[in-house]
Amino acid sequence: MLFRYISRKKIKKYLAIKVPDRTATNVTPAIINALKEYPQELVRTITFDRGKEFFGYLEIEFALGCKTYFCDPYCAWQKGTNENSNGLLREFYPKGMDLSEVKENELSHYLELMNNRPRKCLDYLTPNEVIHSHMLQLI
Repeated sequence: MLFRYISRKKIKKYLAIKVPDRTATNVTPAIINALKEYPQELVRTITFDRGKEFFGYLEIEFALGCKTYFCDPYCAWQKGTNENSNGLLREFYPKGMDLSEVKENELSHYLELMNNRPRKCLDYLTPNEVIHSHMLQLI
């Protein structure tokens, strides 16, 4: 199970991608497939931790036309939004739970709840409302 987050100053949408294992062979295409549906203006950068599953970062940059960055080891604050969002997801899936047992439809339901939750940092709009608004502006 891999969790990643689309973040921009004014857009915050949480994505979770179910993958068979944490290898670059599976993670790289999963990230590309999940983010390619979004306009390039909305996916400018991706910040990874230092896991070997992100070895395909150059392929991701090329496919999505974005820049990728890696956090320093043991510096979770460098990706604070990701950490906060992972904490929100942990309201549904407690720490220590085997995430490989998560059902796809259940995960989709929880993601919808999270992305329809008003956020103070978005002036109490939901991430889905904000991204929808930006998508309309791009048309």
